[in-house]
Amino acid sequence: MSKISIVVVDDHPLFQQGVIDAFSLEPDFDVIGQAANGTKGLEVIRQLKPSVSVVDVNLPELNGQQITRQVANEKIPTKIILLTAYDDTEQVIHAMRAGASAYCAKDILPEKLVDIVRAVADGKYVVQEEILDDDELEKWLMNQTEQAIRPYSDPGEPFHPLSNREMEVLECVTTGMSNKEIAGMLGISHQTVKNHVTAILRKLGVDDRTQAAVYALRRGWVRLYQQDSESQE
Repeated sequence: MSKISIVVVDDHPLFQQGVIDAFSLEPDFDVIGQAANGTKGLEVIRQLKPSVSVVDVNLPELNGQQITRQVANEKIPTKIILLTAYDDTEQVIHAMRAGASAYCAKDILPEKLVDIVRAVADGKYVVQEEILDDDELEKWLMNQTEQAIRPYSDPGEPFHPLSNREMEVLECVTTGMSNKEIAGMLGISHQTVKNHVTAILRKLGVDDRTQAAVYALRRGWVRLYQQDSESQE
């Protein structure tokens, strides 16, 4: 029986070791690598290409969402399971859109996490403890996105306080792109992107990029499905 190779990326040593210890009890699991920050975690995933990587969302340097998107962009065959202390629907939507296979709260029971690893390795997706196939995941995303934006969506063209360029940057932020990726796509400097992001956060009255993305999604400013279809053409 071939084993499920696993890399664990978490910056809390006690939690990281607890996950590794739990996995070591499973005869079909093989933990082949670990890392304590996002940059190292991505390097280990690139090098070892495990079947599954269990990744904390809040990491130093690169965060879990950024790792997920980069793995997807590079077409690395590793399935990403994101673990977070903040389990809410908006975060799940962004994680699954970025390419994650599962999104779980960090207080999950070890045996449940083991089951999720096996499901993900088998090509399934896990959100809010539901195991889904590709079609079921797409339906879930559509339903949850509609529910998230409906209370904030106005008929006609939605008003927003941002310039056209800031809206372009915000759309890129919402899909999980880094400042470097945004600069390359829009043909502007890295510093200009940083300036636009700073202005966006100030105008929207939010603290970070994730909050800005959720703000835009809730108000229907960013059309995720149109972007997805365009990226597939």
